[in-house]
Amino acid sequence: MRLRTQVLLLQLAVIAVSLVVGFGVVIAGADDRVQREYAQRALSIAQSVAADAEVRTEVAAHPGTQVDAAELVDGPLQRQAAAVRARTGALFVVIGNDRGIRLAHPEASKLAETVSTDSSKVLSGSDDVNTERGTLGESVRAKVPVVTDDGRVVGFISVGVSTQRLESETRSDIIATSLLALAALGIGALGSALLARRWRRLTLGLESDELAELVREQNAVLHSMADGVLAVDADGIVRVINDRARALLDIDAPTGTPAADLGLTPRVAGVLATPTDEPLAASIGERVVLVSSHRVRADGRDLGMVLSVIDRTDVEALSREVDSIRSMSTALRAQRHETANRLHVLAGLLRHGHADEALAYLDELAGTGPGGRLLSGLDNVREPHLHAFLDAKAAQARERGVTLRLGDQTWLDATLTEPVVVTTVLGNLVDNAIEAAADGTPDALAGPPPDEHADVEVEIIADGDTLLVSVGDSGPGIGFDDPDDVFAEGATTKSGASVPGGRGMGLALARQIARRSGGDLWVANPGGAGDSDLGGALFVARLPGVLAPASQDDHRVPDEQGDRR
Repeated sequence: MRLRTQVLLLQLAVIAVSLVVGFGVVIAGADDRVQREYAQRALSIAQSVAADAEVRTEVAAHPGTQVDAAELVDGPLQRQAAAVRARTGALFVVIGNDRGIRLAHPEASKLAETVSTDSSKVLSGSDDVNTERGTLGESVRAKVPVVTDDGRVVGFISVGVSTQRLESETRSDIIATSLLALAALGIGALGSALLARRWRRLTLGLESDELAELVREQNAVLHSMADGVLAVDADGIVRVINDRARALLDIDAPTGTPAADLGLTPRVAGVLATPTDEPLAASIGERVVLVSSHRVRADGRDLGMVLSVIDRTDVEALSREVDSIRSMSTALRAQRHETANRLHVLAGLLRHGHADEALAYLDELAGTGPGGRLLSGLDNVREPHLHAFLDAKAAQARERGVTLRLGDQTWLDATLTEPVVVTTVLGNLVDNAIEAAADGTPDALAGPPPDEHADVEVEIIADGDTLLVSVGDSGPGIGFDDPDDVFAEGATTKSGASVPGGRGMGLALARQIARRSGGDLWVANPGGAGDSDLGGALFVARLPGVLAPASQDDHRVPDEQGDRR
């Protein structure tokens, strides 16, 4: 038997037993209660008749045993007794004198006769209430003495109510009480059924053992998963959260906390509020996660939302390493292409006997490496990591038809203590600038038309242990009404269909990394209005504590001949 059926039957049994006991007590005492009520009524009627002055006078006028019955038939006492009986519905109203002789009786033939029941107690001056059988049958009767003004007992008044009427009243009370009990039982049964139905909805039709097993399985599965799971009900209250979700989302709040009080980032909160099947990337502290959500429904009811969280921090780190390798590969490819072009020129000059021209060409190339002309002023960057990094980015830019150049104020004679931080921030800024500058050129690989220029300018300045970086481009500028929105997670104008988690995370992560190191990244000029040097956006980053004084070995960067100096 299902648990809800057992509970329903138990509730019905409790209600039935309670009703039987309670109404049984009421019914058991109903007969005595009705009898007492009628006895009190009879006593009140008798006392009222005995108090009447005319009755006292007439009773006192007929003492002894010698009473004329003919005189009593139409006498005032007989009329008074009949009137009282008619008004009150009593079985009888009998008036007797001091000898127990009837002066008034419902049956005229009984007048002037001695009463059939003992009247000694009432004639002694006391009220007498009991159940007796007389000439009119069994009745509950009350006898009250008739007392004159001088205190003499001159007779009595006897009023009776038939016991058959009492039984009828008792049966009516029992029937009414039983109907009430049945109605209460019906209401209790209906309430129990509704409660069982609500219980079934709340438990989704599961039995108690199934619920217990479900809880055990849920705890075992949720807390062993590599992914985070956060579930809220239809009112936005946290109902389930596993340990992985707490770690990834940095949540300490217990279950039962409103989702609005969890301190989620706007991007994660938005995914939790709106079903999102395609995972979106979000940054939580030092972590990068993919979040998605879906709504849960059962039996047509909204049960809330479930948020899935996947750690992507390691993948992002690997992606940055792959980006670095890709940049170096691009630089090597560009250098190979440049070297091949130069060798072709020399081969042509020598093949046609232009030795002097070939010698002049070699003199022109003297002191330059294969990529030396890609980025002028690179000698001002004495830091090995940035030197190689900027050289690679210059080659990458040229592949896109963009000219990368260093600003006039660029000078760096120090060592990076946090090369990953610096190259991540600078790489994001340069990549975005190259994308913006190359956008709209007819053929990026062939370079821009002669009357158009796609330029990116990078300026690097050291201030103690702080590195200041600015990156500007000749692109269309920032298209957001608020330029700072470009740092929002997911803010992008590019398609992200092929990128897990979507695009728009580069600048958000770059700013987060800069701020985590105590610095910042901001838009110095949104561009697009002709008020910047190149016409496009200008970004500035301040990275404190990433520089250390350079040693002699650190100054050995490649010169234009490929030597070390």
